Amino acid sequence: MSSLHNVQDEKDLQDSVHLEERDDNESALTPDQVDFKNAEARVLRKLDLFITPVMLMLQLISYLDRGNIGFAATQGMSKDIGLKGNQLNIAVSIFYLFYILAEFPTTLFVKRVQFHIAIPVLAACWGIICLCTGFIQNFAGLVVCRLMLGIFEGCLFPSMTLLLLNWYKREEVATRISFLYIGSALSGAFGGLIAFGILYMNGVAGYEGWRWLYIIEGLLTIVFSVGCYCAIPSSYNTAYFLTTEDKAIMKRRAEQMEAYSGGTGKYTRKDMKNAAVDMKTWLHGFIQIFCSTMIYGFGTFLPVIIHSGFHYSTKQAQYLVIPVNIVGAICYGTGAILADKYKARFISIIVMAPLGVIGYAILLSPQKPAIWYFATYLVSASCYIITGTNIAWHGMNTAPDGKRAAAMGIHLGLANIGGIIAGQIYKTTSAPRYLLGHGWTLASIGTAFIGWWVLYFIYKRREAEKDRMIAEHTVVPAEEWTDRAPDFRYQF
Repeated sequence: MSSLHNVQDEKDLQDSVHLEERDDNESALTPDQVDFKNAEARVLRKLDLFITPVMLMLQLISYLDRGNIGFAATQGMSKDIGLKGNQLNIAVSIFYLFYILAEFPTTLFVKRVQFHIAIPVLAACWGIICLCTGFIQNFAGLVVCRLMLGIFEGCLFPSMTLLLLNWYKREEVATRISFLYIGSALSGAFGGLIAFGILYMNGVAGYEGWRWLYIIEGLLTIVFSVGCYCAIPSSYNTAYFLTTEDKAIMKRRAEQMEAYSGGTGKYTRKDMKNAAVDMKTWLHGFIQIFCSTMIYGFGTFLPVIIHSGFHYSTKQAQYLVIPVNIVGAICYGTGAILADKYKARFISIIVMAPLGVIGYAILLSPQKPAIWYFATYLVSASCYIITGTNIAWHGMNTAPDGKRAAAMGIHLGLANIGGIIAGQIYKTTSAPRYLLGHGWTLASIGTAFIGWWVLYFIYKRREAEKDRMIAEHTVVPAEEWTDRAPDFRYQF
């Protein structure tokens, strides 16, 4: 970038980095641009085959290892280690407290450590902690394991999000981040399947079934962490799945991404200040608290709610969560793809959030267990897509990359306050109706819904200001360039 963005610089930049805005009008593209677009599509397919699935599996496994406490509780863990009162809820909340403390510094330093080293090491560490949980004997042991699990897993999601932002353009990343939340949804399905199978291991080698749940899932995580080290390249230059031509395409994409994000790879105090004083950072983050309250409460306590709230047996509770979470994964995957194709993140949120409202309204009303169970499908269809889309919408509308890292650190740190809240509103003593948990979550979705409309009008107002600046040929010094500059256009 030159020191000033003059009109010609702006035109050249838009020509190089906004091709996606002309994708629907092929006649507007030159032959070279058409060739690049076709080659880029081929490279994207490779990234989707070799990069995104690894991240999806990591997210799935991480949610398995944090969420299996709900399955373990239905299989007798609370009784076996002598949990009393709301000690189970404390154990759930302590995880998210240390998860929060780990997230923000991770967003600032993980890129310097290098993703291909940091992510496998983190996975191995939390796999060991999960394995150790299978041998706990009391509440203190459970708390220590949950605390350590929160630290290592807290470093994971920001690492994966920033890794995806390094490989994909901002207009491409929403679908890929959605795959992470598809992994979250599928973890509930796989968790139920594994928990159901492990019911039959109760007593093997003298261990209760819930202990085998932690031991087996911990071992799987450790094995997968080794595979991650082999599968995640240090950069596109060392990617084993890219040809020489593919790497040239990736180089050109990297130049476009850096130009448009203002990225230098160096994060400064100024970046952190710009993130902290930007209203949208805090609004997206506070909305995420409400979304996370919903998704963490639903994901962690669904087996307990079905068992204690709907009065299904332990075995039924293990397998009834499977189709519910599969529906959530399908809805989110479909919604995210459509949102990317039509550039309609706001609409996807506004359309799907009311399903969660209806679901929790049914759970709060006196109904037959079968009707309550149907309501969990509505909640599942809503919670994953609104949670993931809010993150993606924020990330793609923040630049340069230093500001994005700081903003996402604040965002994700606030998000996991929802986990602490979820651990306290679904108290063991609230069974069987869990009115506090369902009512609080219903109010959370309604508050978030209002917040998204506020964000929409903020973005629209800022876009109108950018149009005025362009009309007046306003120039912005390179050192002052952020997403508030006129040549950075927000996406909705």
